[in-house]
This record gives sequence, structure tokens and C-alpha cells, in this order.
Amino acid sequence: MPSPTGPPHIVMRSIYHRVLGDDFNRLHPMIQKRFGFNSGDREAAIGRGTMERIWHGSWFTLPFLYAGTWRSIMFPECAEAVPFTIENFAYRDSFGRETVTWVRTFQTRKPRRFDAYMISSEQRALIVDYLGTHQHLAVDLHLSVEPNGGLRLRSGEQRFYEGAISFRFPMIFSGLADVCEWYDEASAKFRISVCVTNPRWGPLFGYDGAFEVEWLAADEIPSRIRPKREEPRE
Repeated sequence: MPSPTGPPHIVMRSIYHRVLGDDFNRLHPMIQKRFGFNSGDREAAIGRGTMERIWHGSWFTLPFLYAGTWRSIMFPECAEAVPFTIENFAYRDSFGRETVTWVRTFQTRKPRRFDAYMISSEQRALIVDYLGTHQHLAVDLHLSVEPNGGLRLRSGEQRFYEGAISFRFPMIFSGLADVCEWYDEASAKFRISVCVTNPRWGPLFGYDGAFEVEWLAADEIPSRIRPKREEPRE
């Protein structure tokens, strides 16, 4: 039989699959689908649902949360039964890096956005999450698989970048995020729980809720989803 000619077929894995490796196969099949797509698939996962609860910490955390609204990172509302949208697009950024958007919109009294752009960093061997519209804050994310097949993301070191300025962001002025997303077979919905805390000030911000996902064809990422600035440093 003659040998096949031409270049071998290369299967591109998602950024989450790259970081988790074989552990990716331990995720629930619906979570594998949700976190298994890449820019070559030319599709987007649009989640719509309800946050049962959005909360914030004590009164002294409010200035920190208000500051987060300037760059669509965090916000100070407390509410229940809030309509929610999460838009996940996979694309190549201007530096050629495989990127996945996490653009969340909460229909509170004043609609709020929480923007994040994730890449898999070979340099750091984990996910780097660029927060906000201008990607000033780069956060290391450590991934693990929960017993229920959910994906857990925990934040670690954080770095601030602006022009020539670059420094590790002091945790006393920031928060540690613990995010878990899983699939609830009983309700046929995805569930998410987010808790952001500060080592000194305690709980800062979080939300819990459920949503369904619609898969859409996406030849390119909408301009309203793209960050206003992209940061090359990881």
C-alpha cells in the first residue's frame, strides 16, 4: 500500500485541554464540549440564564468594587434573580495567541459587564486571564477537575501592566477568585459559582446561578467583544 502524502493532520486542542492534559477527559461531556472548542471551530458558546444571587462584602469593600467598574472587572450591586449572559468566543489575538473570551453581562438596575480574555501560557504552564477592557491585570489561573465533572479555576499571582510599568499586583489590594462551573443533569443547565476574597478584608464579591448554552457560527469575533487594548506580556 503506498504511503500517504502531504502533511499530517494536526488536531488543535482548546486552551483548557492543553493545560489540563489527560485530566480534561475526566470533565463531564457537556463541560468538555463547552471548554473544548478553539478558533478553528469558528463557533461561539452563548450562555443565557439567571444569577440567583449576586453579593458583595462589607461596606469597606465598595470602593474597590466601584473602581472595578471603570474597566469592566467587578461591580458593587447586590441582587437576586438577575438575567445573565456569558459570551465565549475563541479567536487568535493580534499576537497570534489562542484566546477565549469570558464577557459576562448582568442585567442589574444598571447593566454591568465583567470582561476577561484567557490564553494558555507555555511560559507559565497555566491559563493567564487578562481582566477588563484594557487587559491591565494578568492573573494566573490554576485548573482542576471536580468530582462532579466540573471545571474549577483558582486565581494565583497577579501582574499589572501599563506601558513601561510592570509589577506584581499586591494581594492586599486585590482578590483571589474561586470559580467552579459544572453541568446539572437534573435541570439540563450549566451552573456556575464565583467567590472572590481578599486575604485581609475577607469576602469581596461573587455570584451563583444557572444558564443554558446556544452554539452559534462565528467566523469572526464582534468588535463589541474584543478588548480595547491587548497586552503581550504574560
